[in-house]
Amino acid sequence: MSATENFKPLSKLPNFDPRRVPVLSVDSHLQSIPASELQPEALCRRFKSPPAWEPELRIEPRFTQRPTVAASVLIPIVSHTEPTVLLTQRSHKLSNHSGQISFPGGKSEASDCSPFVTALRETREEVGLDDFLFQVLGALPIYTTGSAFMITPVVALIQPGFELVPNSDEVESVFEVPLAFLMDPSNHRRHSLCSEGVMRSWFSMPYQGLKDEHFIWGATAGILRNFYRFLSA
Repeated sequence: MSATENFKPLSKLPNFDPRRVPVLSVDSHLQSIPASELQPEALCRRFKSPPAWEPELRIEPRFTQRPTVAASVLIPIVSHTEPTVLLTQRSHKLSNHSGQISFPGGKSEASDCSPFVTALRETREEVGLDDFLFQVLGALPIYTTGSAFMITPVVALIQPGFELVPNSDEVESVFEVPLAFLMDPSNHRRHSLCSEGVMRSWFSMPYQGLKDEHFIWGATAGILRNFYRFLSA
C-alpha cells in the first residue's frame, strides 16, 4: 500500500475543524464585481462572449488512489433584484463531504449525455427543482477534488417563486447567499494546513444567515473563486 492510499480528506481527520484553521490572508486588495455585472442580462452576455481567462484553481492534492469520477454541479443563480446563489448543506449520512456546504450535483450516470444533463438531474433529485425552471448559461472549467471527482460546474439562472422539495437522505438544508457577497474578494479568506506531509490550501467564504453562519469552504469555495475570476477577467 502506498503512502498516498493512507491519506484522508481534511474533513475526516481527527479534531479537524476548518473554522479553527487560521486565516492566512483576505483578498481585500482585489476589486469586487460591480452589481450591474451580476444581473441576469450581464451574465448572459458574459457567457455568450466569454473573455480570455484562466481558472485560479483546477486540481486539489489527491488523498485517494481510486480512479477519477466524472461529476457535475449546478451553480443556480436566483434572479432576484439582487441575485443570490442557491446552496445546500449536505446530509451527515453521506460518505463523501458529509455536512459540508455544496452546490446541488453529483456523479454522472451512463444515461447522462452531457455534464449539463447530470447537473440538472442531480438538482432535481436533491432539491426537487424541475429542469424547465432553469436557463443554462454555460459551464466553468473542470475542478478536480482531492476525493477524485472531476466536477463540471454548470451555471444557470432560476426565476424566483419556485418550491423546493429537498431529499432528506442527501440534503440537510437549502439556503441562498447574495451573489454580490460571493463575488467580493474581501470575503475570500485563504487557509493552509499540512496533512500527512502534504500542504493543502483552500478558500473559505463564511456567510452569516438569518440564524446560523454558513461556512463555505473547500471545493465549493474554490469553484466560486473561479467564477469570480471568470467575471473579473
